[in-house]
Order: sequence, then structure tokens, then C-alpha cells
Amino acid sequence: MKNESSSLIRHVLWRGIYMPGHEACWLWWLGENWQLEGTAVFAHKQKPCQLSYRIACDQSWQTQSAEVQGWAGDERIDIHIRVNSEKRWWLNEKEVPGAAGSIDLDLNFSPCTNLLPIRRLGLEIGEAADISPAWLRFPSFTLEPLAQRYQRTGKLSYRYESGVGRFMAELQVDPQGFVVDYPGFGSRRPAFNRFDHDNYSPGQ
Repeated sequence: MKNESSSLIRHVLWRGIYMPGHEACWLWWLGENWQLEGTAVFAHKQKPCQLSYRIACDQSWQTQSAEVQGWAGDERIDIHIRVNSEKRWWLNEKEVPGAAGSIDLDLNFSPCTNLLPIRRLGLEIGEAADISPAWLRFPSFTLEPLAQRYQRTGKLSYRYESGVGRFMAELQVDPQGFVVDYPGFGSRRPAFNRFDHDNYSPGQ
């Protein structure tokens, strides 16, 4: 629930390529933490999918909780994720030991969660970091760690790798850290190139 200290920082609209469709996302500052919320509508195996999500992070961009709800084809989806201060993770109140130690949540179906490590790490140009976020897979909706590497290659660009180099992509981002272009996966619609706070940069 938003309150008087809530502030809308950014909203974006993506066009899906790998899974054709669209996704709208909002970034909120709630006075003491960050919140991402959005809805993705896309096709998977010739079936319609609609997934809405809400991700809560603390001031340093560490994931605290998340919800994913909607439909994937004929299946009703109702996912609740939480993580405690010891970085233990629960999926629908069942602990997931394999995800222990993860700091970030990565939604397999959305480019929105690339924002989280980009902002949290605050890399300088040329710097790189290896991370292992808790990866919510689609369409199985299992939660597991996924080795990833981010290297900041320019003011608004990152080389992203996952699976120990099995996948690599050159990401273009905006000054907020949201993905603008993710080759083969999706891109932002040009009509939504609006910045609410252009003075922000990844890591702040």
C-alpha cells in the first residue's frame, strides 16, 4: 500500500521478443525501501500468460520479499517468496536450501530484475562482479541459484553472463538501471522514454 512518503521513480514498458508480448513496470520509493511492481502479458507455447509481480527491497537493494500471481496458460499462479536477514529463502512457506545465501531475486520471464544487482552493486566502468541470485524459473516456478556475472562496459552498458558463461548478452540500460535493450529477449518501447529523476545513475 502506498502512503504519503511514496514516490514513483520510474515507469517503463517493454516489448517481448523471445516470448512475444508486453510488460509494464513501476519503480517506487516507499520512504524506507524500494518496490518494483509490474505486469507481463505474453504468449508461451501458443498459450496466453499474464503474470503480475511485486518485489520489495531494502534501501541497499537487497530483496526482502516477492509475489507473482496470474495465469500461465491454463495454470493459476500464486507465488509468495520471502528471505530473512540470514539470506534463507522460502517459496510459498517452504524453505529452499539451495537458494541460501542469495541476495537478489531474478524473474526468468522479465527483464525488470536485472535492475536489482545493477543498482545494488554500483559498479564503475570496467568493474565486474560474480553473483548467485535466487532464480524463479518459468514455466516451472521453481526457485534455484543461478551463477551470473555483470561487467559494466560503459556508462549505460553491461556485459551479462549466466550459467558460468553458457549465456552472454550485452545489455543497454537507462540512467535508472532499467534494461533498454536485451538482445533476443526484449526492448523498451520508445514512447516510454520518460525519466522521472534523470540525475539517478546505477548504484545510487
